[in-house]
Order: sequence, then structure tokens, then C-alpha cells
Amino acid sequence: MPSAAELAWLIPVLPLLGALVTGLGLISFNPAINRLRKPVAILLLTCLGISAVLSYAVLVEQLRGAAPVEHLFVWASAGSFTLPMGYLIDPLGAVMLSLVTTIALLVMIYSHGYMAHDKGYVRFFTYLALFSSSMLGLIVSPNLLEIYVFWELVGMCSYLLVGFWYDRDGAAHAAQKAFVVNRVGDFGLLLGILGLFWATESFDFQGISEGLSDAISSGTVPMWAALTLCLLVFMGPMAKSAQFPLHVWLPDAMEGPTPISALIHAATMVAAGVFLVARLEPLYSQFPMVGLVIAVVGTITCFLGASIALTQMDLKKGLAYSTVSQLGYMMLAMGCGAPVAGMFHLVTHAFFKAMLFLGSGSVIHAMEEVVGHEPILAQDMRLMGGLRKQMPITAITFFVGCIAISGIPPLAGFWSKDEILGQAFNTFPYLWLIGFITAGMTAFYMFRLYFLTFEGTFRGEDHKLRLQLLQEAGKVIDEEEEHHQEGKLHESPWSMTLPLAVLAVPSILIGLLGTPWNSRFANLLNPLEALEMKDAFSWLDFLPLAGASVAISSAGISLAVFAYYLHRIDLGKLIAARFPKINEFLINKWYLDDINEKIFVQGSRKLAREVLEVDAKVVDGVVNLTGLLTLGSGEGLKYFETGRAQFYALIVFGGVIALVALFGVLGTPPPA
Repeated sequence: MPSAAELAWLIPVLPLLGALVTGLGLISFNPAINRLRKPVAILLLTCLGISAVLSYAVLVEQLRGAAPVEHLFVWASAGSFTLPMGYLIDPLGAVMLSLVTTIALLVMIYSHGYMAHDKGYVRFFTYLALFSSSMLGLIVSPNLLEIYVFWELVGMCSYLLVGFWYDRDGAAHAAQKAFVVNRVGDFGLLLGILGLFWATESFDFQGISEGLSDAISSGTVPMWAALTLCLLVFMGPMAKSAQFPLHVWLPDAMEGPTPISALIHAATMVAAGVFLVARLEPLYSQFPMVGLVIAVVGTITCFLGASIALTQMDLKKGLAYSTVSQLGYMMLAMGCGAPVAGMFHLVTHAFFKAMLFLGSGSVIHAMEEVVGHEPILAQDMRLMGGLRKQMPITAITFFVGCIAISGIPPLAGFWSKDEILGQAFNTFPYLWLIGFITAGMTAFYMFRLYFLTFEGTFRGEDHKLRLQLLQEAGKVIDEEEEHHQEGKLHESPWSMTLPLAVLAVPSILIGLLGTPWNSRFANLLNPLEALEMKDAFSWLDFLPLAGASVAISSAGISLAVFAYYLHRIDLGKLIAARFPKINEFLINKWYLDDINEKIFVQGSRKLAREVLEVDAKVVDGVVNLTGLLTLGSGEGLKYFETGRAQFYALIVFGGVIALVALFGVLGTPPPA
């Protein structure tokens, strides 16, 4: 009987087959397939469910000490050049396969309730299956070129899912923005891959690492070129994992359906960049300068995301900037030479952030019953409050997620984030300080989200506030229409609350697999590092750093309690009024969108207009002049077309006389 690793090629193939069946059905028999909602959902859930079972079996084999499995075949060859493709199963891949299939399966179940009344239900499920297949294919890819193929497929699926409600201007623009920003990073990634192949003649991870080292030693590749190639490859993860300054697409991508926010922008696609950096750790570890750049970019991203989240009133965008911040923590770990710590935070964060996003979707689903389907109203926390009584399951799971991400023990976020901060403290103390401060900001803004949403009194029936928010957003709504209420607040159906309850379990417990004195997670990914961690562990080192981390998180939570639960502190008067420039700076998201609009959007439009002027006046002018000359010469020469041989002979004779006269003037004998 073949092992699970031998059958691992089925993991990405099964969801792909399901997506192909339903996708071709939509193209060929659209009305009929759109009516088969439950059969389509069962088919795609079954395909993804089998992939999940195979992923768990692969993970169990790796936990039992099975050797990595790699199956390759020649995709293309020319002379001595061969291009292998196939799949690779190792501990890192096994962890990611289990994570992605688990989150994708739960999100698909959740989507059955969330998208129940959407006319694009079947199309949405098809996109989900196609995305899941692409992400799973990326994980099992054995070389950089195959990763790039699936990397682009993942980007395409992201574009389709973010712009799923394409009839909304916001969704269409967000999809375009995500696509363009990711193309910038992907162009750098492609240049880096091609450059590394030129330098090493290999696309294989280990082959690239060893080949580049040998090329530098022999002087074939200068150090500056090697550093440039490594940083070009890093541009791909910068865009995909929303690192500064290519992070700007992620908050806008919240225009897509909330299940997409949970699947793509919290747990899977944005993790692809971190995963690729972990795959390339043998390469990056040779260049401390590259590690420093990655760590600095991660730290800036970490602080930027948290600072902007402090002022967000849109529930989903607050969580989006939180995701940007947590991705920064992961990159900080990668830059510190601690890929195990970064991957551990990736896993823990995936569970509690997916739960938080799905919880926000549950809230928005309920708010739409009261304020209508206008996203400006349904997602604004100023209209929420007091939802805990009507939505207890959503509130409890959201509260668990807030504790987990805040780094309060013994929940998952504490163990993974504390390990990153510990590594940063030992490697880059100044960067650790920024990460440490960000931990307090994280605790504050997350409990700010919780208290504004679930505690206090419900503010959604305040019609004056609703009209004010619509006017601020530039919406013109009839006041009588705005007063209309469609229903009452209520808890979401079981298909939406069940995934929340399931995700709450790992959000609480999975961090215990990474305790620094006995890290089972590190033992799976890197047994030597796990042994070193165990031998080097000291309570005297651990307790002060962990205690400081918990203390600053507790301070952030306490400030949120006094400001938004007990209402003892008015932060608007205390901080915003005293420091209006800083408050405006954060509300405007560091003005990065404005800068991009000014330089790239308006700049490219200005360049396009100038090119159009050149095209119209120069290129078209040359073409038009050529046509005019042709027309004029034709008009003139037609008078010489008389049809009389004597006239033609006279012209020839005149031409000969003219040539003789010309050569005589020039003093040159005419040709014989």
C-alpha cells in the first residue's frame, strides 16, 4: 500500500478537478449549474475534505520521522538543459498542507451560510476550490520555477475573489490594486529567479544555495550581484505577504466577501511569502545583510500596521491592518535567522486570525439585517455595540481571538510572538524594542475592536449617525429609505458558528506545541534547533522577557478597558485633540495611499498623456505626411500617364540630357 507521501500529488489535484468540473459547467450550462447549489457545495467540500485527510496523513508520517519524499519528472529538455517538475513532501510542507486544507475546509463550510443568498454562490465556491488547489500546489513545489507558476495562479485567484462583487466600484478597484501591486513584487521575483538560474544553473532550493556560494567563492558572481538577486527574489514575498511599502493592497482587499478575508488575507495567500522565505533560508542565511533588510522591513511593517489599526473604525480594515502587523512579526523572525519561530507564528496566527475574520463576517451578516447591505454602515463599529447578548457564540470566539493575538498566556499567540521577540532581542535589540512596543499597541486596538463591537449599547438604530456616516462617505441616500429596517439582530446559522467554535480550539491550545523548553513544533521542522533551544533554555532569561511582554499587553488591554468599556478615559480629548497631526497621520494611513496616488497613479496617467501626444503629433504626423506625399505625387504623376509612346520617349530623352548636364556641372564623367 502506498504511503500518504506517495499519494500527496492528489492533494492539489482533487480541488482542481472539482473546480474544473463546476467551472466548465458554469461556462456551458450556466443557469442549470447555478441551480445546483448543494450538489456543487458537496462535490467541492468532498474534494477538499479528501485533500485534508491526505494532508493529515502526510503530517502524521512526518511526525513519526518519515524521510522527505521528492518525485520529479522531466517537464522540458533541450540538449544538456532539463527542467524537472513534481512535488516535494517534507516537514515544512506537511505543516503548511494541513494548515491550508483545514482553514480552506472551514471557510468553505462557513461560506455555505454567508453566501447562501448570493446569486454567485456556485462561482464563489469554484473560485475557492481553484484558489485552494493553487495554494496547495505552491506548497508542494520542489523548485523556484514551479513555485512561480502556482504563485501567479494564487495571484489570479486573489484577483477573482477580491473582485467577486465586480458590480461594486470599491471591489473592482480593490481587485485592480491588489493585482497591480502584486505584479510589482512578482516582476522582481521573476528577475531574481532568472538571475539565480544564470548564476547557478539550477532552480532547486538547495542547488541555488550551494551554486551561488560556489559562484561567489570562485569570483564568477560578485557579492553585490548575489545580494541584488536575493533582494529581487524577496520582492515577491514583500508583495504577497503585504510588507512595507507593498502592503497597500491588503486593507483595500477587504472589499471582497468576508470568507475570502479569512482564507486568503489572514491564513493562506499572505502566508505564501513567509513560506517562500522559509524555503530559501539556506540561501538567505549566507548573507547577513539580506537578513538585516528582511528584519528591518518586517519591523517597519509590524509597527505601521499596528499604528494604523489604532484609528480604524471599519471592523474588517482594523483586522486587515492587524494582519499586516502580524506578518511583519513573521518577517522579523525570518530576518533574525529564526524561520522556525516565524513559521510557528504563521500557524498560530492563521487559526486565531481566521476566526477573527469569520467572526467579523458573522457580525456584518447580522448588521445587514438592521442597517441594510451598505458596507459603510454594516462594517462601521460606531454603529455596533451590545452584540454580545444577541450573538454569544460570535462574541465568545472573538474574545478568545483577541486574547490570543494580544499574547496573553497560555493562548497560542503568546508562545509564538514571545519566541519571535526573544530571537529579536538576541539578534537586533533595537528592532526588538519596536516589536515590544507594537505588542502593547496590538493588545489595545484588538480590545478596542471587541468593546466597540460587542459591549455597551447597540448604536445601529441611530438614524442621525447613519446619515452622518453616509454623508462623510459621499453617499446620497434618501432619508426615508435609510430609516427602513429589515430585521433584528440574531446569531448566525450553525454553518457559520461551527467553524468559529472549531477554530477557537487551536487558538487556545496549539501554542503549547511550541513551548521553548520542549518545542514539538521546532522538533518537527528542525530537530537540531529544537535540541539547541532545549539545552539553551533558561528560566532566568525566559521569565523577564515573557513577563515584560505580558505586562505591556496587559497595559494595552487595561487602557482599552478604561477608554471603551468603563468610559473613564476620553482618548479623543487626551490624545487626538492634543496631537491632531499624529492623529491625522494615522487616520490617513501614513499618507502612503496619497503618495502612491500622486506619484504612480497620476504620474503614470501624465506619462500616458504625454506619450499620447507624441503618438498623435509625431507618429501619426509621420504616417499622415507619408500618405499626403503619396497622394500628392500620385496626383501629379497622373498627368504624365498619357498612353502616347512619343511622349514617354521625350521624357526619357529629357532625363538623359538632365543627367549629362548634372555630371558636367559636378565634373564627373557619366557612367559608361
